[in-house]
Amino acid sequence: MDQAETLRQKMLHMNEPTGKAIAVVSGKGGVGKSNFSINFASEIAAKGNKVLLMDMDIGMGNIHILLGKSSASTIIHYLEGKGSIQDVVVQVEDNLSYISGGSGLSKMVEWKDLEIERLMKGFTELQKSYDYLIFDMGAGASENGLELIMAADEVIVITTGEPTSIMDAYSMMKFIHMKDPDKAFALLCNRVMNPEEGKTALKRLEAAMNKFLNKSVRLLGSIPEDPSVRRSVNNQTPFTKLYPESPASKTLKNMTAAYIAEQDREIHHSKSRFTDRLSAFFRKK
Repeated sequence: MDQAETLRQKMLHMNEPTGKAIAVVSGKGGVGKSNFSINFASEIAAKGNKVLLMDMDIGMGNIHILLGKSSASTIIHYLEGKGSIQDVVVQVEDNLSYISGGSGLSKMVEWKDLEIERLMKGFTELQKSYDYLIFDMGAGASENGLELIMAADEVIVITTGEPTSIMDAYSMMKFIHMKDPDKAFALLCNRVMNPEEGKTALKRLEAAMNKFLNKSVRLLGSIPEDPSVRRSVNNQTPFTKLYPESPASKTLKNMTAAYIAEQDREIHHSKSRFTDRLSAFFRKK
C-alpha cells in the first residue's frame, strides 16, 4: 500500500467536521472570475465564517495583486518541506486568509509520494480550520487544476452574457459532468448590462444542462457591469469593501446571503470528502 493510499485510509476514519470546498471556474478568461472569488470570499467571511481563498491560476495568479497583499511563501514552499501549511497562509482580514499557488505547482503530475502526503496532510488540516475553502481556478480545464475541481464539493461557474462565454461555460460544465455526473454546479452571470441579459444567459445554460445532460444546476443570479469594480481593482481592494453601496456590491452581498441561507446541507461534513476525492485522484496517477 503506497503512502497516498495509507493516508486516504486514515482520512476515511476521521470524524472531525470539515469545511466546504468550492472551486470557482470559467470557460474563458476575462469574465471577472478572480474578482468574484475575492469578493465572494470576503462577504462569506464577513458573515462570521472562516474562509481560506487559494489562488490556483498557476503561473498567472492575480489574487495577491487584487488584494494588495504579497507573500514570500507559496504552497510550493510547504510541499518542499519549508515550514508548515500555516506558514504559507496570509491573513487578509478577520476570518479571511489566502494562499498563493506559485508557478512551481505546474509540476503537480511529477510529485512524489512524500509531496502528495504533505499535500493531503495540509488540506486535511486546513479543512478542520476553515468553514470554506475557495479555490480560484485558472480559466479553462487544465490538467493541473482538474483534480482540485473534481474533488471540490461544488463548482461555481462564471460566465458573461456573450454567446461565446455562454458556450465556453457549457463546455466546461459538460467536461466536468462527463467525469463526475454527481458534481454540483452553481451558475453566475457577471458584468451584465441589464438584468434581462443575465436571466437570458443563465436560462440558456440551465436549459442546455437539463436537455443534453439531464443535469440540474443552481442559478446564483447576475452581477451588473459597474465602473466601481474597475476602480477597486486599481485600488487593490475588494469592491464590496471600497464601494459597499455600488450596484455590483449590493448585488453580490445579496447573492452571498442567499447562497449561505439556501445551503441544503450543513457547512461541515462528517468526514473530509474533498481530501478523500483528491487522494483518490492521485492513486490513479
